[in-house]
Amino acid sequence: MPDLPVVGPGPLAVGLTTALHRAGLPAPPERAAGLARALQLVPPLDRSALYWTCRIVLVTDRAQLPVFDAVFSAVFDGRLDPADSRGDPAAPPPVGSEPRTRPAPRDSRPADIGPSSGATARAGGDDGGTEGERDALVAAASSEERLRHTSFADLGAEELDTVRELVRRLVLSTPVRRSRRSRVTRRSGDRLDLRRTVRGAQRTGGDPARLVHAARRTTPRRLVLLCDVSGSMEPYTRVYLALLQGAVAGARAEAFVFATRLTRLTRQLGTRDHDQALARAGATSSDWAGGTRLAEGIGRFVTDHGRRGLARGAVVVVLSDGWALDDPEEVAEAMRRLRRLAHRIVWVNPRRAAPGYAPLVGGMAAALPYCDAFVSGHSLAALEQVVAAVRE
Repeated sequence: MPDLPVVGPGPLAVGLTTALHRAGLPAPPERAAGLARALQLVPPLDRSALYWTCRIVLVTDRAQLPVFDAVFSAVFDGRLDPADSRGDPAAPPPVGSEPRTRPAPRDSRPADIGPSSGATARAGGDDGGTEGERDALVAAASSEERLRHTSFADLGAEELDTVRELVRRLVLSTPVRRSRRSRVTRRSGDRLDLRRTVRGAQRTGGDPARLVHAARRTTPRRLVLLCDVSGSMEPYTRVYLALLQGAVAGARAEAFVFATRLTRLTRQLGTRDHDQALARAGATSSDWAGGTRLAEGIGRFVTDHGRRGLARGAVVVVLSDGWALDDPEEVAEAMRRLRRLAHRIVWVNPRRAAPGYAPLVGGMAAALPYCDAFVSGHSLAALEQVVAAVRE
């Protein structure tokens, strides 16, 4: 038997979720990413392991099982209609009828995904329609995978609209902090709430019959995004604005843009209508695609907004390539002031992905010592690093 190709978890997850989506099941990109991670944790050593891993990750309702089983069989067993074999005693068992036992791994290497394990369709067959379905599925998976890793600067108009919609759905979640406010708790190990205890004692003649304990609440840290909209950032600005719009609408973030001056766009980007939000943002700021005053933009944010509370204990994300007209010493001073206030500073520079790039000169070199994370964010896949850096 010839050697069978090994399919990576990413293309496999994208291909299966694409087929499920075409069959009418909800299969957003987050499910594909979750399935890819699950396949890395649970290698598909045989058909049973692959089936149950995919089913646990992708099926959210019992009513979805018939469609899921049909699509799984069509993709991995090479049958377009699994119902054709019903009633045939010589037919293989239906998908999902396997006993729910964890398979014993035969070795540490994932098994080849081929007809013997049921993980891919057969390399050849008598049904030309089946072969066409598999070719279309592979082409769709390859297209989406290419779109995920393509730089925003290389996308066409239709691809850019698709990527902007996906970026808008990214969830930027910040770490939590202890709030000054407290909540009542039944655990005696927490601190005693004297005010509530005395107030309750007034109902029992001044005798504190019941001690009230309280614990400090936790709340997510504030998220602030500063986006460079100068001329050098123009290929990435439209995608980054979608990221800002999604963060403002979903995570209640604060959004600012700057080129030669700083403009606050939180209110303009807060609407759920994406096109209207971007139109209002464009009408508010008048220095798009101009020069970059990095020190002026960051310094103005610290002076007018940061010291008044927006940056205190916050996670600040700066999206800029670091090309600035300001003196590097001024950039360093602005970053030093921001560092004193912020909990964490994440710098997103799309030029970082270029071969041989090194932040050795200019504003980027001056700002880097004050950053906690330095990521590229030049593509949809690279933005996952941004999400992870914000969450730390």
